[in-house]
Amino acid sequence: MLAAIGSAVGIGSIWKFPYEVGTNGGGVFVLLYVAGLALIVVPLMLAEFAIGRRGRADPSGSIAAVALASGASRRWQLAGVAGVLTGFLILSFYSVIGGWTIGYAVETVRLGLPGTDAQAVQARFDALLGSPWTMAGWHALFMGAAAFVVARGVAGGIERAAMLLMPLLLVLMLLLTAWSVVEGDLAAALRFLFRPDLSHLDGRTALEALGLGFFSIGVGLGMMITYAAYSGSAISLVEVATVSVIADTLISLLAGLAVFPIVFANGLDPASGPGLVFVTLPLAFARMPFGTLAAATFFVLLFVAALASAISLLELVVALLVRRLGWRRRAAAAVAASSCFTAGLVTVLSFNVWSGWRPLAGLGIAVDASFFELLDQLTSNLMLPLGGLAIALFAGWAMPRAMLAGELRLGARAAAALRVLLRYVAPAGIAAATLAPWISRG
Repeated sequence: MLAAIGSAVGIGSIWKFPYEVGTNGGGVFVLLYVAGLALIVVPLMLAEFAIGRRGRADPSGSIAAVALASGASRRWQLAGVAGVLTGFLILSFYSVIGGWTIGYAVETVRLGLPGTDAQAVQARFDALLGSPWTMAGWHALFMGAAAFVVARGVAGGIERAAMLLMPLLLVLMLLLTAWSVVEGDLAAALRFLFRPDLSHLDGRTALEALGLGFFSIGVGLGMMITYAAYSGSAISLVEVATVSVIADTLISLLAGLAVFPIVFANGLDPASGPGLVFVTLPLAFARMPFGTLAAATFFVLLFVAALASAISLLELVVALLVRRLGWRRRAAAAVAASSCFTAGLVTVLSFNVWSGWRPLAGLGIAVDASFFELLDQLTSNLMLPLGGLAIALFAGWAMPRAMLAGELRLGARAAAALRVLLRYVAPAGIAAATLAPWISRG
């Protein structure tokens, strides 16, 4: 259960949630995000769990096994292969952001905090982004840590790390949120987070909210198929799904309550983008007693949260190499991590040397998007939803209801409700959110 929680609670909850909320209008985005979790993400998570427990293999292998037992086409397994590719692409830039957490932890210990001047805090973040060699070094260290844990296996590495570190992260997030609530502009933060401004309600916001739900929880990749394939028969998969989503949502909201009171108290821009957490929280820590120690501890645990999710993403690729190609786990982890590190170097360069490069500008679309922004949007807002759509259609139409209910231990009514969500609600929601931005442009 803690491994699944660690997979869900990562940088998506603490880094991406605040900046996505900030750039998409606050409360209306939060409302769409929660609705997407309840109606689309949770049913897909349950579907992936059922497929994994039944198939007992990597995503494509599990889908193929379920398809064979259901009399469906084995071509459905291509959804699992696509999920692994998506996970690889996400990890290539996720590791770069994970490297930031290591860099900030080390710099805080070595140099202390920049102080209470917002410009000085911004300057430290800009200095990190401006050095490709520094970013590449932290990126390599982060990827190496993920490979080390994955090479040790699920019980020896992934489960042990999650059991120790996830509770520590929760405690620190609670303490940071309590301080921010007392010292920051709580009233402005609550209005921003929980009072929907319907002027921001459009197709792009809906797609961003759904994409964040997929990214944060980790559905649409086959990641939950992989974990369920390893799970013991005594584990309640419904309980794991419920606790994982509640924990992720709680941490996300705590991150919002830790960040936005400080943002509004200091006159910062909530729509400042990916650097929001790395600029806002050092300001908060600088005003705290023992702020340097608290900041260093926070960035270490943010690294832990990022690592827990990176482990899950890397395991997707490693499981495929081990189960399908017969590779040894250590060799598979080394090759997968090295390949992902190499792919991530383009993201590193997109923040500095290639910061002016707009890959699709010549085509007249996404003319202002850097490589990192394009990769983030491609994976979160297109590949993940399409992967989720494939899982929903497979579990809702090809997988017998008795098989779905049996693996999840659902009663007749609950199984019928889940089937309706998978057959109709989730596909319709995914299609509407994915197509809405294009329709609005037209």
